[in-house]
Amino acid sequence: MPRYKEIFEIWRRDNSLTQALSASYRMLDRSGMMFQKSVSALRQNGSGNISASIFKEDQTINKYHQEVRRKVLQHLAITGGTNLISGLVLASIVDDIERIGDYTKNITELAAGHSEPLSCGHCEEDVVRMEDTVTDVFARIIPILESSNLTAARALISESLWIRKSCDNIVQNLVKEQDETLRPGSAVVLALYVRYLKRISAHLTNILSSVVNPYDRIGYREGVV
Repeated sequence: MPRYKEIFEIWRRDNSLTQALSASYRMLDRSGMMFQKSVSALRQNGSGNISASIFKEDQTINKYHQEVRRKVLQHLAITGGTNLISGLVLASIVDDIERIGDYTKNITELAAGHSEPLSCGHCEEDVVRMEDTVTDVFARIIPILESSNLTAARALISESLWIRKSCDNIVQNLVKEQDETLRPGSAVVLALYVRYLKRISAHLTNILSSVVNPYDRIGYREGVV
């Protein structure tokens, strides 16, 4: 089964898939900007005033998503299913990007319902680290995809894996009411927020896994059943 580097060369040779690939990069870039704006709204501004902007960006991402799907179908229809795997991989990538947009929008909705900047109490340091890690992945993922850099993809996946466990620990601590400095409303928002960070990180990791794994293993850790 072809790997990402071989598939990337197929995309570059076919005009429809080249356009679809460019659209997927634009989706990722916009998702990264949406993420920064939504985090700022929740953690600094304490306001959902940017909701309209974020929702408009999400609609744009949805349009790109549909565009990529159409171009993949167009390619498969014209070629009679030739290079089917390359089309499936690209469709998988944009599905993950579309879900990232949804979770980013969810963060903005939290900001709209929380009247002040969210303070994370005893887990502030861990949450900041989660935010910084996701931001770093957004900054590095497109060059990795463009270069089909297997080593860099593996390294970035590895650097993100801790987020899942950290998120689960924070949620468990909130359920057990171990941080008395947090008001109930803030605790609820924090629990949802770290879950959204976890899911955004997971979808970014899924995208990176397309560089590392064959199609049937996209979304799974390399070497893990």
